Amino acid sequence: MTNGGQLRMITVAILMALPLMASKADAAQCGSSAAGFEGWKRQFADEARGKGVSASTLAALMAANYATATIAADRNQGSMHLSLDQFLARRGGSAIVARGRALKQSNAALFASIQQRFGVPPGPLLAIWGMETGFGRSRGNQNTLSAVATLAYDCRRTAYFTDQLYAALTLIDRGVLSAGTRGSMHGEIGHTQFLPKNILAYGAGSLDTAGGALSSTANFLKGHGWRAGAGYQPGEANFAAIQAWNAAPVYQRAIAIIGRQIDGG
Repeated sequence: MTNGGQLRMITVAILMALPLMASKADAAQCGSSAAGFEGWKRQFADEARGKGVSASTLAALMAANYATATIAADRNQGSMHLSLDQFLARRGGSAIVARGRALKQSNAALFASIQQRFGVPPGPLLAIWGMETGFGRSRGNQNTLSAVATLAYDCRRTAYFTDQLYAALTLIDRGVLSAGTRGSMHGEIGHTQFLPKNILAYGAGSLDTAGGALSSTANFLKGHGWRAGAGYQPGEANFAAIQAWNAAPVYQRAIAIIGRQIDGG
């Protein structure tokens, strides 16, 4: 290749790289303390405005606070490192089974409808419901937008929670969520604790009602490969769908065990 040809190729490569370099320079920069949060929100709002997020929703984002309690919870998830027996004891596994069996009977028509529609039996749904919120009793009191924005800003899992933040802004634009919506520490919402991106993908009713939350949870499991009639214990076909619900192995096994005891009771 001639020197002129090489020069032209280098020039083209530089020109192609410039937009990427500019976008990285313009992107909101993550941080590890509250110090840079206000500046990050301004940068992120500029990016979100370019993606079509409404002015009123961006105003809600600008009013979001740095959620110190969310950061503390994100850094302290020690229960996920317990043994299975310890985890079940701490989470009240036997109480979840007993309550789950009673709810399975008293809401038989609801669970039959969900199983017919999504192929998911009552056991794993009740196990998730009981494990996540004590059957709706403890849904959290953390401002959802502040929690998700804080985690999108935090450098630990920026990309993951940036997606969740854009989903939350979309849901606010659509009127599904509001600036005042409250949930758990990481932005999970409703009876079975859905993150915003999963609401967009799998929401099948109001997450503030048991029926809507359980239907949405069944839809999530179906969307992750759940096959009607197949088993859901470790090594069986549907265990992968339970794994998609939560990344912690001890949590996955607990759901499978509690679900089996409820379905068998």
